[in-house]
Amino acid sequence: MKTAEILAEFPRYSALVVGDICLDRWCTYDPATAEPSYETGIPRIGVVRTETTPGAGGTVACNLASLGVGRVAVLGVVGEDGFGYELRLALESRGISTELLVTSPELSTFTYTKLINKTSGVEDQPRVDFINTRPLPKSDERQIVAHLPDNAGSFDVIFVSDQAETEHGGAVTPAVRDLLAEIATRKIVLADSRRRVGEFRKVILKPNVQEAACASTPLFGYVDYQRLREHTGAPLLFVTRGPRGVSVIEPGRETDVSTRPIDQPVDICGAGDSFAAGAGMALAVTGSPFEAARLGNLVASVTIMKKGTGTANPAEVLGAAGE
Repeated sequence: MKTAEILAEFPRYSALVVGDICLDRWCTYDPATAEPSYETGIPRIGVVRTETTPGAGGTVACNLASLGVGRVAVLGVVGEDGFGYELRLALESRGISTELLVTSPELSTFTYTKLINKTSGVEDQPRVDFINTRPLPKSDERQIVAHLPDNAGSFDVIFVSDQAETEHGGAVTPAVRDLLAEIATRKIVLADSRRRVGEFRKVILKPNVQEAACASTPLFGYVDYQRLREHTGAPLLFVTRGPRGVSVIEPGRETDVSTRPIDQPVDICGAGDSFAAGAGMALAVTGSPFEAARLGNLVASVTIMKKGTGTANPAEVLGAAGE
């Protein structure tokens, strides 16, 4: 199918993003205000402007909404805090449903705070991230486990964002992975995981080359994409390779799909999320892993030319495709 034909189908489809739904806070600071604090004598960072956007699974959801998917919702956990309020507003302002978000009194909202120099426009200070280092509370897990099977049937595609890099992980617990494996027997489930690729079963997996290597090496002693696919029972593996495109791993076959060359990308942050959004929906429309990889590459080639975790709309994707 042509790119325009694939995109034209998206409004007929629905998508649910499950997992770590985060808040990105882009804080611009003015170096001229860096005089020491009156109370402590410690130099301060004077933030003069803040923009908030959904991050991690929220970035996938934003890309789905921007691509014109008819209905987009998120299922994850936020805290009873200001960041949770900001995250809900950021999602809802983009037409993304937050009805399935679980509000936890025990956790803080997973938040990335990025400090950008007003003078240079560069992120040049250490990030301040609000993370959770203990397991997901059982009460929160029970709500996710209840919501997932009750609602998955009303969505065409399920995306999974396992973003947490802490030992215990985030919203995607073993019980949630078990449910996703069962759901994957009857619909498309595409999962992205930073640290736990090898722990998923039966879902389509989308690691990048580093994540695939980190999953393969402890299991087999070397990198083997086909073996990793077999170990997880994944019907497909999309291994994203940055400017070299993506490797599509099917049973008995590995195919490289090139991407549109970009000489000087502006910001590659979130490129994997935008690839996942485009690829997952294109797979639902066409049934072709190669059309999925091609469209995912096109979407990512647009978003990496924008600052931050950008999104792509259909007109931009068509422009990238030359159609």
